Amino acid sequence: MDFLFIIDPADTLKAYKDTSVAMMRAAQALGHSISICEQTSLAWRPGGVVAEATHIVLSGDDADWYRAHESAERRLAEFDAVLMRKDPPFDLEYVVSTWLLSAAVREGACVINAPDAVRDHNEKLAIAEFPQFVVPTLVSRDTARIHAFVDEHQDVVVKRLDVMGGENVFRVRADDANRNVIVEVMSQGGARSVMAQRYIPEITEGDRRVILINGELVPHVLARIPRPGEFRGNLAAGARGVAKPVTAREREIAETIGPQLAARGLVLVGLDVIGDWITEINVTSPTCFREIQDQTGFDVADMFVRAVESAATGRRG
Repeated sequence: MDFLFIIDPADTLKAYKDTSVAMMRAAQALGHSISICEQTSLAWRPGGVVAEATHIVLSGDDADWYRAHESAERRLAEFDAVLMRKDPPFDLEYVVSTWLLSAAVREGACVINAPDAVRDHNEKLAIAEFPQFVVPTLVSRDTARIHAFVDEHQDVVVKRLDVMGGENVFRVRADDANRNVIVEVMSQGGARSVMAQRYIPEITEGDRRVILINGELVPHVLARIPRPGEFRGNLAAGARGVAKPVTAREREIAETIGPQLAARGLVLVGLDVIGDWITEINVTSPTCFREIQDQTGFDVADMFVRAVESAATGRRG
């Protein structure tokens, strides 16, 4: 099959840990042809959605992980599968990309994850569909509501809705001397909606990345354990990743919501679970494949590529 990966600039990817690189290597190992492009090259013109696609061959060398070959403008519908792997922020340009990808789907392209579903599932706010698995949470731009939530729960995490990697995440206690300025800055004085969640003390045991592939649970999670003095369980914020078995609670969550998300075309989903609670549903570019494979031997990327093969075959069939 012929796969197109939409990625951040290839030379910025750290191949020794990058999930997109792991996917491409697994796809090549299964005999598939790999092309890459950047989000900026997506375009629509009469005849369809196109991109400047570069065919690559991957090596096993993390320091020099690919060789670029021919480049050409191609219709996305020509590929067997198009994999959107551009990292957030989920800004207006990201939304425009999902519109273009939705147009490509109408032209016959198999796009993973489904762009309509990506657009409809904000990675923070998507948890609202499953309140039985969510700690007390508020989404609002009203500073009075946010302050009332902090007063009620005493210890709260406040975060913006469009970023990743622990960026713009604050822990706010009711007696915090910086409480007012944090709320003002995060909500931009009431102009911007934010999410506030009751602090979950089990974060000390890790923010656990639970991976679903076409609704099926990967049997290992990556517990991202905050570094000393830190509460953010993000690898980008210095957390330590430790692979662990799936818990009964995580299996319950996955079995409840996994089939629903898969039915919407969300082939790859990364749930963030702290203690017994789901805090995010990641659908743009979920990661942690390499960390799990390196520590457990379970080839997450191979499992994912086989799901892509099935989706592509179903689209053609």
